[in-house]
Amino acid sequence: MDSADPARAFVKDVKRIIIKVGTAVVTRGDGRLALGRMGSLCEQIRELTTQGFEVILVTSGAVGVGRQRLRYRKLINSSFADLQKPQGDLDGKACAAVGQNGLMALYDTLFSQLDVTSAQLMVTDNDFRDPDFRRQLNETVNSLLCLKVVPIFNENDAISTRKAPYEDSSGIFWDNDSLAALLALELKADLLVLLSDVDGLYTGPPSDPQSELIHTYVKEKHEGLITFGDKSRVGRGGMTAKVKAAVYAAYAGIPVVITSGFANNNIIKALDGERVGTLFHREAIKWASTGDIDAREMAVSARECARRLQALSSQERSKILLDVADALEANEEEILAENEADVAAAQQAGYEKALISRLALKPGKISSLANSVRVLANMDEPIGRILKRTELADGIILEKTSSPLGVLLIIFESRPDALVQIASLAVRSGNGLLLKGGKEAKRSNAILHKVITSAVPPSVGEKLIGLVTSREEIPELLKLDDVIDLVIPRGSNKLVSQIKAATKIPVLGHADGICHIFIDKSADLDMAKRIVSDAKTDYPAACNAMETLLVHKDLVQTGGLNDLILELQEKGVSLFGGPKASSLLSIPEANSFHHEYGALACTVEVVEDVNAAIDHIHRHGSAHTDSIITEDKEVAELFLRQVDSAAVLHNASTRFSDGFRFGLGAEVGISTSRIHARGPVGVEGLLTTRWLARGSGQVVDGDKAIVYTHKDLNLEA
Repeated sequence: MDSADPARAFVKDVKRIIIKVGTAVVTRGDGRLALGRMGSLCEQIRELTTQGFEVILVTSGAVGVGRQRLRYRKLINSSFADLQKPQGDLDGKACAAVGQNGLMALYDTLFSQLDVTSAQLMVTDNDFRDPDFRRQLNETVNSLLCLKVVPIFNENDAISTRKAPYEDSSGIFWDNDSLAALLALELKADLLVLLSDVDGLYTGPPSDPQSELIHTYVKEKHEGLITFGDKSRVGRGGMTAKVKAAVYAAYAGIPVVITSGFANNNIIKALDGERVGTLFHREAIKWASTGDIDAREMAVSARECARRLQALSSQERSKILLDVADALEANEEEILAENEADVAAAQQAGYEKALISRLALKPGKISSLANSVRVLANMDEPIGRILKRTELADGIILEKTSSPLGVLLIIFESRPDALVQIASLAVRSGNGLLLKGGKEAKRSNAILHKVITSAVPPSVGEKLIGLVTSREEIPELLKLDDVIDLVIPRGSNKLVSQIKAATKIPVLGHADGICHIFIDKSADLDMAKRIVSDAKTDYPAACNAMETLLVHKDLVQTGGLNDLILELQEKGVSLFGGPKASSLLSIPEANSFHHEYGALACTVEVVEDVNAAIDHIHRHGSAHTDSIITEDKEVAELFLRQVDSAAVLHNASTRFSDGFRFGLGAEVGISTSRIHARGPVGVEGLLTTRWLARGSGQVVDGDKAIVYTHKDLNLEA
C-alpha cells in the first residue's frame, strides 16, 4: 500500500467485514445464476476466513432467480389458448420464495466445495423494531462467526408486509443495500463492501466517456456533482441506493467500498490497500483538503499551464530553464541528502545492485544536470519554427510549423536524474508534464520536483509539472486519452508492455535495450577492446550498454577472440555463451539471446560473417542500438544500411546512443518505435506540426475560380 494514500490506511484495523452482492452480479443477463462470479466470490470469502477475517454476506438475487424459474414453469404448463391471453407479471413474493431456495442451495454447494460452512438468515425490516430480535441477532451471528461459519443474509421478500418489496423505498431498510448498511452498524462491522456491476461511483453514468471514477467520495464535494444513470437492470436499487447506504454507514463510522463484483479479487485487493472502487469514509473531507488532485484535474491543469508557457517569448522560456539550473545547484546539498536516504532504504530492502546504481546521484551529477539544462536553454527556439512555406494560390500562403504535443505522461523507474532531463525538455518544448517515478526514488523525486517547480513563474503555474505519488493513479491517467497526448515509459520490459496494453494514448519507448557489438575480421583489435570495454563497463545498467558481443569466426583462429574475452574478464564481466562460444571458451551457455543483463555480464557468440551478424541482431535484438567494429568500409556500410535499429554505429561504443551525446541537450528516453520519434528523443521528438494559412478572402466554391500554384517559398517571409 502506498503510504501517500491515507484513504487506504483504514484496512489495517479491519477484522469483521460485511459483503453485499447485488442481483446484477449474481445473475446473468438472461436471469440465470452467474456461476463463475459466484464461485469467485465464494473463493475470496474462503481466503478471507483463512486469513482470520470474520465475513458476513448479504446477497440479492432471489427474486430474479425465482422469476426466471416461474416463467419457465408457467410456459410449460400453459395451453396454446393461455398463451394468446395478455401475460401479467409474476407475483414478486412468489418469485422470492422460489428463488431463495435455489440461491441458497448454490451457495451451500459452492462453499462446501471450499470446505466452508454457511448459514441462512432471513430478515424483514419489521424484525428490527424488536430489541429482543436485535439482541438475539447479535448473539447468533457472533456464535456463527466463532465457529468459522459464514452467515448469509437476505431480506425475506416472500413474507414482507410491504406491498411491493421489490419497488418500495421506505421503512427501516428497503433493499439489500440499506440492509447491509443497517447490519454493518448493528453487528459492529469494520468494513462494508458493496459489490456492483460497475467499477465504483462515477461522476455521471458509467457509459458516458466523460464520466470519471471517484476513488474517494467526499460528500461536500461530490453530492451535487454526480448524475446517476438508470437503476440496476434487475435489482431494486442501482447506484443511487448504494450511495445512500454507503453514506449512511460511512458517516456512522464504518468505512464502505463500492467496487465491481465482475473483476477478479476486488475484495482481496481492497483489503490489501489497493485503490479499487470508491471509498466512503467520514474522514474523507480531511484527506481532500490536504491531499491528492485527481488524475483528470492534474492533467487538465498541466495543459492549461502549458498553454500559458507557450504564450511566453523564447527568451522567457529560456529564462525558466536557467533558473531551474541555478535552483538545482543552490539546493544540491538537500537533493543529495534525500537521494542518500533513498539509496540506504533500497540497500536495506535488498534491491539489486543495478537498480541501486541507477538510483544513486553520484558526485558531480547535480552540476552535470544543471549544465545540461543550460545547454537546453541556449538551444535555438524549437516552437513555432517554419518547416515549410508554400504559396497555395495567389494571395494565400501556407506554413507548416513546429508545435508542442500538449501533455506528456512519463513513467520511469529508479533514475531520479531522468526527472530533471524530462522536466527540462518539457519546458523547452512547451509541453505540460505528468511524472511518475519509482517508489525507490520517492524522496529524490519529491525534492527535485519541488526545486524545479519553484523556478516556474506564477504566470505559468507550478502545475505545469505534476508529480504522481500514488501507483494507483496510473490506471486512471492511462484512461485520459482526451487530455494526455503521449505516454513515455522508461523502465523494464514488463512496465512498457503493461502500459501499452492498458491505454489508448500513443506510447513512445522501448521495451528492451539488447544492444550488440559485432567485431568483424578486419577490426583493429586494440580499438575493439576499448570500445567493447566501454560499451559494457562504463554504465552497465544503462539501456545502451552492450549486452551481446558477436565475433567473426576468423578471430577464433587468430586469437583475437581470446584477447577480447580477457579484456572483459579483467573488468569483472561475467560471460555467457551462445552454442558455439560456450563450447569454444568453456563458459556457461546463455539461457536466451534475447536477454538484457543491466549488469556486468554479457553474452558472447561466434558468427560466420557480417550477414550472419545482421541476421542474429534482427532475430534476437530489440532494435535499440547496435555497432560494428571493422576497418572494411564496404562491410561497415552494409551493416549501417541493413541493421534495422534506432541507432547504428561504426567503430564507436553503443554508449553514444544518448540524447545529450547526440547533441539533443537531454532526452526523455530512447524510442524503438517506427512512428514519430525514433532513437534518443529530445526536444524535436516532443513536437508535432501545425498548418497556418494566411489568405486574403479566398473561397473554394468547387475550385471554379481559384488557380492553385503550390509554389515552394523561402522559409523566411
